[in-house]
Amino acid sequence: MAMSSGGGDDDAPLSDINTTPLVDVMLVLLIIFLIAVPVVLQTVPLKLPDVRFDPTTTKPENVNLSVTTEGGECAVYWNLSKVNSKELLDLAVNKLKAEIDRQGGPNAAGLELPEAHIRGDVNTPYRCIGGTIYTMQSAGFARVGFISEPPPGGGSST
Repeated sequence: MAMSSGGGDDDAPLSDINTTPLVDVMLVLLIIFLIAVPVVLQTVPLKLPDVRFDPTTTKPENVNLSVTTEGGECAVYWNLSKVNSKELLDLAVNKLKAEIDRQGGPNAAGLELPEAHIRGDVNTPYRCIGGTIYTMQSAGFARVGFISEPPPGGGSST
């Protein structure tokens, strides 16, 4: 700590500023923030999945659906035929039953169920696509996936 005794002329004002209390306060605040910041920034440790675009293998037993809107209403196409919700459910149940029977019945070993692949227009409301997913799952399709366009310049991205 430095201290000035004023020296020769006692009438001259003292122009030195005592910065010691300022430095002490700043160091205390620094220590408080170093301790408090990790407490505030608590996060749940997660391993997020890598996003990859895998090419789809088209099997003849898979169902291809296209979902879009026409005149503000949801439009679902089974391959190229437009269907309503009831028809979609009936077609899906019949397709699943036919595929299970073709493979030897529900108790057959190595039963491979067909998948539903949905192509959704970018401007389609979620209720249309969500309703299609719900209908396909209600019919018994365990695997319902989306077909998307790969990014330009390659087949995969991370």
